[in-house]
Amino acid sequence: MIPVYNCGTFLRETLESVLMQEMPEAQMQIEVVDDASTDVDVQQLVQEVGNGRINYYRQAQNVGSLRNFETCLNRAKGHLVHLLHGDDFVGQGYYAQLAQLFQQYPEAGAAFCRYRCVNEKGKKVYDKTPEATQPGLLRNWLQKISERQQVQYVAMTVRRSVYEQLGGFYALEYGEDWEMWVRIASRYPVAYTPQTLAFYREHADSISGSRFSSGQHLQDLAKAMELIQQHLPPEAKSQTLKKSQRYYAKYGLKVARKLWRSVPDQTATLAQMSQALQLAKSPLLYLLSLRLHAMMLLRRLWN
Repeated sequence: MIPVYNCGTFLRETLESVLMQEMPEAQMQIEVVDDASTDVDVQQLVQEVGNGRINYYRQAQNVGSLRNFETCLNRAKGHLVHLLHGDDFVGQGYYAQLAQLFQQYPEAGAAFCRYRCVNEKGKKVYDKTPEATQPGLLRNWLQKISERQQVQYVAMTVRRSVYEQLGGFYALEYGEDWEMWVRIASRYPVAYTPQTLAFYREHADSISGSRFSSGQHLQDLAKAMELIQQHLPPEAKSQTLKKSQRYYAKYGLKVARKLWRSVPDQTATLAQMSQALQLAKSPLLYLLSLRLHAMMLLRRLWN
């Protein structure tokens, strides 16, 4: 299931990456769910690339990412559901390898692979650190995934029965997947392969990128942390929350520094810093904040 909104620049590559797997229609549904895109004629592109193999559904009006994901889940017919965003893509063998994991580990509620982050041109930004050296069920996965996000949509496939049992994505527009992966891990074993078979695209126009300038993504992550608490055993809640807050506070200050160097946008940078220090406070975080303030002051003096 391919949720799409104004990502026409990348959609052809996404669709071709699925078609190259040569999965017959009887084995895999391929459908684009268009959230009323305005950048390109998505239906025409789907027809051109898919040649009848890819189904197309368009929302009557823009409903937002969460509602569009819900539509994807409701329209999915397969026993396994892969939500492949219209700007990401998969490597050869993704579906075969993930299907094999589910066959080997029928108790698994979800399975995922290692992924690579790429830029607008498809060039490597980084490779995600592997979760294990060999394929299999992950140990202590609930503890690890509850502390911080470890997976992108493109890498994860979930049993449809699991979504039906636990419900869909809700409450957040950034970090909603993190909460979902924790929700699943609290109820089911999760399988993994260290093969890099999924490619997550990082770019300024992505859903996440549009929320960075205001610091809203950090507010969403703080809300995700609260929601995640309900999926954890009592003895793990407090320590997990503190680790998450410290990690994402430091992450927010790194984003602020990156924004200042690349734009520079004082309002966006200060918003990041403010939201980061609301998550957690420590001597290190204050030091990082002071250094960034000094950089901003020096630039103003030079100009």
